[in-house]
Amino acid sequence: MAGRLPWTAVNTSVVPELAGRTRAHHRADTPLAELTTLHLGGPADDLLTCSDTDTLVTVISELDRRGIPTLVVAGGSNLVIADAGFRGTVVHVTTAGIEIDDTVMTIEAGADWDAVVAAAVEAGLGGIECLSGIPGSAGATPVQNVGAYGVEIADVLRRVELLDRRTGEVTWVEPKELGLGYRTSVLKRRSDRLVLRIELQLTGDGLSAPIRYGELASRLGAAEDQRRPVAEVREAVLALRAGKGMVLGLTDEGGGPDHDTWSAGSFFTNPLVPDDALPRILGRIADHVGTDARVPQYPGGRGKTKLSAGWLIERAGYTRGYPDAEAPARLSTKHTLALTNRGRATTADLLELAREVRDGVFERFGVQLTPEPVLIGCDL
Repeated sequence: MAGRLPWTAVNTSVVPELAGRTRAHHRADTPLAELTTLHLGGPADDLLTCSDTDTLVTVISELDRRGIPTLVVAGGSNLVIADAGFRGTVVHVTTAGIEIDDTVMTIEAGADWDAVVAAAVEAGLGGIECLSGIPGSAGATPVQNVGAYGVEIADVLRRVELLDRRTGEVTWVEPKELGLGYRTSVLKRRSDRLVLRIELQLTGDGLSAPIRYGELASRLGAAEDQRRPVAEVREAVLALRAGKGMVLGLTDEGGGPDHDTWSAGSFFTNPLVPDDALPRILGRIADHVGTDARVPQYPGGRGKTKLSAGWLIERAGYTRGYPDAEAPARLSTKHTLALTNRGRATTADLLELAREVRDGVFERFGVQLTPEPVLIGCDL
């Protein structure tokens, strides 16, 4: 097929046969845009959908043994896939089990993350209500240490069940083995260990984690570190995210899809700047936006300061909806950190916009922005 990525010469006839002897469902030549929240991505040669963990382990192990190129996709919320697609087999993880034992939740990797938060809130369990509305799967949360509104998955993670694709061994590991950091872990941007299940340790008093994010505290009328009923906090977080176009399933005024939600969430992580470089960067910012500018700064740990990527993007001249209403890929009209597909974009269009924004911020302020999504078959 023209425009497809190079193919590794392996026998793929095993793929439909593998589906026939397991509970996996097989489709051929499947558009991967169907599986991503960006609605972008060319076809895969084969798609195997696994709805239970035993099948998932069997399928992955067999594909690896046969040397068949494999891409694992669950919620598709953190993926940018090339227009040429993926030459190989995509394994779609739809395992969805959620178990609650007192204050411990055990969740299969393919479970919809917001459904997990909703189940916790319904059970009166606290700790993850600030992570409401985040698209994607439960298995992705420890991979990039998902966080929002002052809470990270590291705060509540008890342990993670992993498949070691090199040995076939399935083991539970503790958070200290995962190298959890700001939007990262030892699992990120590698494929040799696959998350099968996660366990969370929550609180059982019906109250949230301490409110430590100013925007959320203001909406709730809460004092710093105050705890509020979990349902109240979830509702506030969902409202804040919806106002930024960061909740899936929203519609526009005409009842059609809200294309501000056709994104990978925040496309760039907030940059961590070494403290010894901070005065120079702040000086460049002052040169461009004035000495009275209040630059958002947060502790970054280990001699670093965290700056706001969204603030830098806006001050570099990239406003909401950039570049214009006719562009196929635009910054969200509600939130400059989201790069969006307006319904007819290609992955190439999106990456062109991402490069322009990244390079513009660097040119003006000397700050390098790093993409948060995983890029498959493409790069910046």
